[in-house]
Amino acid sequence: MAALCSEFGDLVEIKKQLISVISLCKERGLLHSTKWASELAFALDPLPKDELPPSAPFTEEDAQDLDALTLAKSYFDLKEYDRAAYFLKGCCSQKAYFLYMYSRYLSGEKKKDDETVDSLGPLEKGQVRNEALRELRVELSKKHTAGELDGFTLYLYGVVLRKQDLLKEAVDVFVEAIHALPLHWGAWLELSNLVTNIEMLKSLSLPDCWIKDFFMAHMYTELQMIKEALQKYQSLIEAGFSKSTYIISQIAVAYHNIRDIDQALALFNELRDQDPYRIDNMDTFSNLLYVKSMKPELSYLAHNLVEIDKYRVETCCVIGNYYSLRSQHEKAALYFQRALKLNPRCLGAWTLMGHEYMEMKNTSAAIQAYRHAIEVNKRDYRAWYGLGQTYEILKMPFYCLYYYRKAHQLRPNDSRMLVALGETYEKLSQQVEAKKCYWRAYSVGDVEKMALLKLAKLHEQLNEFDDAAQCYMLYIQDIFSCGEQLEHAEVSTALRYLGQYYFKNKLYHEASLCAQRCCDYNDAREEGKALLRQISQVRDQIETPSADLFAPLSNNNTPVRRVSPLNLISFTP
Repeated sequence: MAALCSEFGDLVEIKKQLISVISLCKERGLLHSTKWASELAFALDPLPKDELPPSAPFTEEDAQDLDALTLAKSYFDLKEYDRAAYFLKGCCSQKAYFLYMYSRYLSGEKKKDDETVDSLGPLEKGQVRNEALRELRVELSKKHTAGELDGFTLYLYGVVLRKQDLLKEAVDVFVEAIHALPLHWGAWLELSNLVTNIEMLKSLSLPDCWIKDFFMAHMYTELQMIKEALQKYQSLIEAGFSKSTYIISQIAVAYHNIRDIDQALALFNELRDQDPYRIDNMDTFSNLLYVKSMKPELSYLAHNLVEIDKYRVETCCVIGNYYSLRSQHEKAALYFQRALKLNPRCLGAWTLMGHEYMEMKNTSAAIQAYRHAIEVNKRDYRAWYGLGQTYEILKMPFYCLYYYRKAHQLRPNDSRMLVALGETYEKLSQQVEAKKCYWRAYSVGDVEKMALLKLAKLHEQLNEFDDAAQCYMLYIQDIFSCGEQLEHAEVSTALRYLGQYYFKNKLYHEASLCAQRCCDYNDAREEGKALLRQISQVRDQIETPSADLFAPLSNNNTPVRRVSPLNLISFTP
């Protein structure tokens, strides 16, 4: 194969390399790598006939094995893996050896999946194993030591090691496979599943090749480094891959991960226009429609996918989300179970099934589902967060703390994780830590607008009245500034506290404003009227100047900034 270019300057050369690797992967039955490379090649301009790359060189061993390989490949394509392996036994060429070992591996996987579906429910403990793995590892290990494995067989060796939980060895083998054959996307993808953090990613010795940019963008998305991921994908679009549906889908997933729902929905709709029969990533699209409570659109998507292929994992997840939105949680769980029968390693289905069991108050089943999700991918913050929520229901705060910390490590700038951590610290009477969590949640952009409220209530409990007042002020300003004040139930709590606080500090003008605003809320109306009566009784007294209310701040660990008394008039809706 032509030498790899590290830059994107020569798109013609990249197109030639993609055409060559498509042919190599197709011959070996590596369907997903073939599809990925084909989609990428389709996004580039077609080559004239005289520039098409030549076929891969044909060795003497290839010629000897040609008939057996052709016959075995026909059986392989029909999923008769044992039969394919039987006719490939004793073949010498690299291509035939890979297909022989791969057929044995897939035969073991198929038997394992059949046995799992027949004998076990998706949540049962029994562990069915691929019986072929041990023999495959022994044989491939000998060949590896002798240096007789090519890029494809190294990839298979890595998969076998990962399946046997030999993760460190698997990482080394996948890196070796990538160096031997940099254009095989399957090896990059397998490696990405084993990278746990950015330090590990930086420590990997990877070939300097254009495909590395795709890998890095994918890894940034997986590691929740969304800003870096979006920059990478933007640079790939500018380099010439603007028509790539793969890149559009990955950008949409990245926006989904940072909860920029409108942007993600727009990209998924664009993707559906370009590729109307696409099923990949449609489960993520359905998650967005679910969050926005878009029932008609979710119903249309579910019906559309059923017409295309009702036995795809993604289709089952979409239908599950549809029933969940309609609060039919038993039916939703059933469809997530179907998805797991089709693919037991489907991360989204495990997590979503955990959510459904939570809705049905079946905490033990929810815990098992979330644990399975973590087994599939330890980076799935939703599963860690779900486990924290389940143990919260079970009133086990130390367990909560462990799982919420894990979720927070994976999503350090997600305010929901920080608020959950703060609540847990409160339950454990660790108020200092709780205060830090709530303030951090506000600082990173509080999605649910609850952090300041909880922080204010905590200050109130600890008799830190000045700090409580400041937090309530910031809370009201935050709520009014985003126009949600009328729908938000807790504004009245803040106004009630501030009214009393100002009254005690003899700031009757501000107290009066708060009391008047309390009258807008049913649950605070009577208290507002009572406070107004109290104020009117002392109106003849001289009001305290209100220039710098919080000069003497109490000394505690919450970094609360100074704020002048609340100007309610400027925030009147």
